[in-house]
Amino acid sequence: MKITFSLPFSKISKKDVSLAGGKGASLGEMAKAGIPVPPGFVVLATAFNRFLQETDLEQDIQAQLNKVNYHDVNSVDRYSNVIRAMITKAKMPKDLQEEIVKEFKKLKVKYVAVRSSATAEDSSSASWAGELETYLNTTDKDLLKRVKDCWSSLFTPRAIFYRHEKKLHKVKVAVAVVVQAMVQSEISGIAFTVHPVTKDKKQMIIEAGYGLGESIVSGQITPDAYVVSKKDLSLIDINIAEQTKKLIGLPGGGNKWMGLNKKDGSKQKLTGKQIIELSKICLHIEKHYKFPCDIEWALVKNKFYITQSRPITTL
Repeated sequence: MKITFSLPFSKISKKDVSLAGGKGASLGEMAKAGIPVPPGFVVLATAFNRFLQETDLEQDIQAQLNKVNYHDVNSVDRYSNVIRAMITKAKMPKDLQEEIVKEFKKLKVKYVAVRSSATAEDSSSASWAGELETYLNTTDKDLLKRVKDCWSSLFTPRAIFYRHEKKLHKVKVAVAVVVQAMVQSEISGIAFTVHPVTKDKKQMIIEAGYGLGESIVSGQITPDAYVVSKKDLSLIDINIAEQTKKLIGLPGGGNKWMGLNKKDGSKQKLTGKQIIELSKICLHIEKHYKFPCDIEWALVKNKFYITQSRPITTL
């Protein structure tokens, strides 16, 4: 039987975490449920495993990990750099390269977001979210390099330490890579279908900012926050944050920060009508999954897209 190294979202469901990772499985599941997800595919964990086998890197990586002194930050950094450099230098098998490029061409887009998706990701006990890397506005010329960067982000200092702290070094963690049509969001943000601070199940909270969502996820800007009643979708509270800069995509690939003037930066980011429309989509996702969700969304040309959904781990 031929091993598959990539699958489009339409062929992936929430049961496929071991193949597509938490992010990939979630995107496939939502696409199947008719939720507006930008199109894409997943470079499966089988590709990562095949890469490690073919390059004989598995033993070398383990040998470096064995040298780490977890009480010394410099030691964690040093071996992280060594492992990541080994992965960067190793050659990706030719058939893997061809398959990834072929799937990319099917998307018929110029830019994609390339996101790591750990196969041990987003279970309620250990959430890898935020430990691994994402690359926005990637073009065909950087695609294969970015896939390898996502693979190697399993060995950033944070991820190495996280694995140690959660006692996951005996657990086989692989990484799949989500390749998804890039949404050049005018406004983006996060929504929690249960209030994450007060834990009120009757309320949801939407955070919104100008530009690409990465700036909110990474905490580089303070977003607006809207508290919505789940019963009748009425707005309970609106908190407008002044934004001084936004992250935007560049024509040749990559991103840059752009300054915002006071007038634009202090406007309310979403209208009341848009908040209600987004709330409905988020409630649809919560109803589908039957648990409280932490959702990443983007708005472009007045259309909402969902780029990620995972369980709320703090409840």
